[in-house]
Amino acid sequence: MSRLETVFAQLRADGRSALVTFFTAGDPTPEVTVPMLHALAGAGADVIEVGVPFSDPMADGPVIQKANERSLAGGMSLHKTIAAVELFRRSNCTTPVVLMGYLNPIETFGYFNFSRAVAQAGVDGVITVDLSLEESDSLSSLLREVGVDPVFLIAPTSNDQRIAQIARRASGFIYYVSMRGITGGHALDPTTIGARIARISECTALPIGVGFGIQDVDTARSVAKVADAVVIGSAIMKEIAASTSVEEAVDNATRVVRALADAVRGARRETACVGEEA
Repeated sequence: MSRLETVFAQLRADGRSALVTFFTAGDPTPEVTVPMLHALAGAGADVIEVGVPFSDPMADGPVIQKANERSLAGGMSLHKTIAAVELFRRSNCTTPVVLMGYLNPIETFGYFNFSRAVAQAGVDGVITVDLSLEESDSLSSLLREVGVDPVFLIAPTSNDQRIAQIARRASGFIYYVSMRGITGGHALDPTTIGARIARISECTALPIGVGFGIQDVDTARSVAKVADAVVIGSAIMKEIAASTSVEEAVDNATRVVRALADAVRGARRETACVGEEA
């Protein structure tokens, strides 16, 4: 089993949702990336998404856009991001790492070379935000050859036919974008999300993670009651942006993730207790 399969199987057996944390590699400096990976894993992240810095991150809100700018200004790149994951893997062989980014740096790297490099580094999945399903087969097949999962996004506007098409090509987990627009947006409606997840689940047995609008502990707890995974990034990135040193950035991110992990882990226990009292 892959690391993603192992983690999601264990969490399903435990009856709880996964906490998937996101940060941009190289923010505020390239040197923070490996310590941040270790810190997030130690604070309770079940899966870590690492944002590959890009000059035009069209799906990301202002918090993550600014993180990309800081990261690129500091000299971070796709190659350095992969190297950071490889260093992380020297002492952490269990926490899944998923790269999330845009197609241009991967095309520059070359699909074949990229797939081999991420597999060697210990990357478990790749989300390519602006790669359409119709154009995805070349990269996806190369990733699967080396045991790396191509993770796909499903939008709130996706119809049943589109959901089925995506589900057939996806592996690792499916990322449900909970709202229209960019990351870090408005508040979510867990009831609507639950209904949407039920529709997606009719097409796949893969875990379904929810992200793009989860801004705080309360929202994370609510989503964890209905989703297989809760993906949160902007709330963590805000704390990193407010830091004045690498050490403070790591400490602040750790504090936020610990609170989120507690909320996600306790979410379904709360639901069970309510049912028992009734």
